[in-house]
Amino acid sequence: MKKKKLIRITIIVVLLIAAVIVAFRTYTGNYYHAKAYETETSPVEESDDYIAYGDEKSSTGLIFYPGAKVEETAYAPLMDALAGDGLFCVVVKMPERLAVLDPNAAAEIMEKYDGVEQWYLAGHSLGGAMAANFAAEHESELSGLILLAAYPTKELKELPVLSIYGSEDEVLNKEKYEKSIVLADVCTEYVIEGGNHAGFGNYGEQKGDGEAAVSGEEQWQETADYILNYIRDSRARRE
Repeated sequence: MKKKKLIRITIIVVLLIAAVIVAFRTYTGNYYHAKAYETETSPVEESDDYIAYGDEKSSTGLIFYPGAKVEETAYAPLMDALAGDGLFCVVVKMPERLAVLDPNAAAEIMEKYDGVEQWYLAGHSLGGAMAANFAAEHESELSGLILLAAYPTKELKELPVLSIYGSEDEVLNKEKYEKSIVLADVCTEYVIEGGNHAGFGNYGEQKGDGEAAVSGEEQWQETADYILNYIRDSRARRE
């Protein structure tokens, strides 16, 4: 009897695990697909783990964590604009497109491209939150943190933070944002008037988001301008 009971319990556990795996695969398999976009700055390298844009010999690099369940190439327009200004950009391909499954991915990128002198870490939405977690533990190794519709959950004592979000963003929890952004002691904030949550990428509408009052091209360019000015100011402060 005990043996039969053990077999039944084992079968139930196996079935529960299988159900969880199927549910997880179903959840992650329904992701936001990137729309077609022809870059002017072609990716210099693509692997199973990342897509790199621009000149890897640049002294300044940016590592980007995508938003949850968003295809990596959806950020090609923004990376293209940044790389076109001399910035070496690396978009991480997160496991199952969830940055929470590999928040320390930046360490491997920084080790691989060790010729880059200054690294900036950036992320969108959940990707931004995970980037902030990494940054909090590696402030001395980074020159800055860029949050797109995201906020930190750990204190950032010295690292300069740039925070950008759209005025029409209905996905970002503004109440949590206001309570958490103060964890960044050195922070510059910008609001893109008419921009929304999905507008930082090129993947169309996002469930629960507000309607954008600006085009995707406008939001990408304004975001790129803010980031590039922030990096230039950061360099000037160090000189």
